[in-house]
Amino acid sequence: MLVTLHYTDLAVAALLLLVNGGLSMALDLGLARPLLVAALRMVVQLSLVGLVLTRLFALESPWLTLGAALVMLLFAGQETMARQERRLTGWWSYGIGTGAMGTAAGIVLLLGLSTAVRPDPWWDARYAIPMLGMVLGNAMSGVGLALHTLTATAARERAAIEAQLALGGTRWTALRPILRHALRTALMPTINSMAAMGLVALPGMMTGQILSGVDPGEAVKYQILIMFLISGATGLGVLAASLATVRRLSDRRHRLRLDRLVRRKQA
Repeated sequence: MLVTLHYTDLAVAALLLLVNGGLSMALDLGLARPLLVAALRMVVQLSLVGLVLTRLFALESPWLTLGAALVMLLFAGQETMARQERRLTGWWSYGIGTGAMGTAAGIVLLLGLSTAVRPDPWWDARYAIPMLGMVLGNAMSGVGLALHTLTATAARERAAIEAQLALGGTRWTALRPILRHALRTALMPTINSMAAMGLVALPGMMTGQILSGVDPGEAVKYQILIMFLISGATGLGVLAASLATVRRLSDRRHRLRLDRLVRRKQA
């Protein structure tokens, strides 16, 4: 049986934020204002999303579904770029992450919709948009972490990289340790999440389905499917973005091109 939540229920839960804010001020953490802003953003954004999805589900338009997916991808690209301490110059900073995430999420989502879920029609927004949100959100975190690690480590290890290049190594040989480090760093959160799922944590999608009355066994199957899709999209996106960034950080003459990086301005 679905339990309907009222705004008073949400207000009671929101009191916990006051506790966190009080702790921040007592310990001088400086997090009270960011916590308040983040909470307000969350409420406004989710409220707007709820209204948009209600309308989108009712219209059943493939073009509106595609438009919503593109908007989600564009915002994900912006968030990925914002998480990098050192960015590639020009459009590369935004384009590489967005392109990698869009390609990976698109492939994985089409696979999931056409083979496992099989809604009718296959682009049904009620299935496509929530699945894309979960896949894209995790791919965004992985790609952002990979690019941040790759660019920051390349700048820090400049002397070692250039020494290998001077000894006749190719750009792939010189940058391979950094590439491997970035890939491992970006993929480890997904691996840890899958390893702890069920024993330590009950994931949000599964919990939501159970609370809405879905049989736990069916909810488990959906959660396993989503985690496989998330893992695949994250792996493909991280690999594509990292390889593209390595190419951009070097040239055909196998020189390190850190001049193509710009440090993010601190607020």
